[in-house]
Amino acid sequence: QVQLVESGGGLVQAGGSLRLSCAASGIIFSINVWNWHRQAPGTERELVARIMSGGSTYYVDSVKGRFTISRDIAKNTLYLQMNSLKPEDTAMYYCAARGRASSRSNYNDYWGQGTQVTVSS
Repeated sequence: QVQLVESGGGLVQAGGSLRLSCAASGIIFSINVWNWHRQAPGTERELVARIMSGGSTYYVDSVKGRFTISRDIAKNTLYLQMNSLKPEDTAMYYCAARGRASSRSNYNDYWGQGTQVTVSS
């Protein structure tokens, strides 16, 4: 079983920065996809950024040029550097990963509990 724990959320003024972290623990053989999602009240959860095992990345248009996703493979930790934050970035941010416990295991999707990001105007 893999556990994901996010940290780094908080309250920041518009234009400020935050860095989210997501630490994976448990029995991990490999993780081939890491995602950051967010959900604001009354809205659907959306994919914000993705990083694949090979290093390729994806960003939703609204955060391109402002957010950077990265990971430390040795530490099994995912990051999201968020700069030039806007009030519309306010949401609960969730880390998700697709991984497996052994070379013979199936891939499973794992989710963290979320960390709140609030951007004041």
